Amino acid sequence: MPSHASTPPAPPVVKPPKPLISVVLPAYDAQDQLKDCLDSLLSQSFRAFEIVLVVDRSPGSPERLAEAYEMRDPRVQVLRLNAAVGIGRARNAGAARATGDYLLFLDADHLLEPDSLQALADRLAETGELDVLLFGHTREHRGRSWSGGAAQLLAAAGPEVRPGLARPELFGAPPLVWDRLLRRESLPEFPDGQYEELPVVHQALLAAQRVAVLDRECVRIRRRHTVHPTGSPGSSHFDVFTQYERSQELLHEAGAEAAQALSHLFTRMIRQYLFIFDLAGCVPRAERPQFFNRAAEHYRTYLPEGFRRPDGREGVKFSLLASGAYAAFELAKLSHIARGAVSRRAA
Repeated sequence: MPSHASTPPAPPVVKPPKPLISVVLPAYDAQDQLKDCLDSLLSQSFRAFEIVLVVDRSPGSPERLAEAYEMRDPRVQVLRLNAAVGIGRARNAGAARATGDYLLFLDADHLLEPDSLQALADRLAETGELDVLLFGHTREHRGRSWSGGAAQLLAAAGPEVRPGLARPELFGAPPLVWDRLLRRESLPEFPDGQYEELPVVHQALLAAQRVAVLDRECVRIRRRHTVHPTGSPGSSHFDVFTQYERSQELLHEAGAEAAQALSHLFTRMIRQYLFIFDLAGCVPRAERPQFFNRAAEHYRTYLPEGFRRPDGREGVKFSLLASGAYAAFELAKLSHIARGAVSRRAA
């Protein structure tokens, strides 16, 4: 009677531990930076995280690169979408697929230091469960590097865990979704259009009962201004006005409790309008008067009672915008550029 070799039992299926952090990363790679971003993530000393790499049909979404990283590391899962959906919907889809307790939204032009995720995890271990954990970033552009716009806020924030409205100054931080961890279960939905993160970060902060800060620069962005795929048909830099209208509406609905936050939000709103207006290539020349006038209209509409303009040159810009003086604003800018050129030649 022939003998039959016994079939060895199948090895037990070992499930990876539930990730603490899910990194949602739209695979938009027009500048060939996505590989560096993924490598910086996979070299993290902290291991309990996953990467949801969202590949849609936008130009610059590299299917082959995504597939290679999916095969290389089980922490990378690729979510393939069948249309060019824009950055907001890509982030929504990635968040829906994510399983971590916290979400970190990155872009292809971001890098993390090897211990960045460990620093975030350590801070969470100190604080317990949070709704929002805000941290710092640096920017690199044309050989220069500088700290992000929230550096002073972070340094002054202290270690306490408090509700979002008890930290109204944080509404004056740059509204960037990639300089904070957000609790997955309470994440608002990203709208269509450009600057889609604005109402999301403000709504999350407004609703948060437990907010903490990590006074450390965890993310490095290698561009003066992040470039995304098209948000949706017809989207443009003018979308920033619609997004801030959403944020203003959210805080006004909160009533008197949000009064201090509104003042900080107003300052940040005007600073961002002026940054976009001044940044080369953002607003086409033919559309500059219209953009300036929309910004001036928002200045008058949302000006908080008792608001005090910043000092110095920034205050002059606020004043010119408040008066709707487009020609004077452009003339002042040209005069400043001319003075700078004379100074450089004299040096």
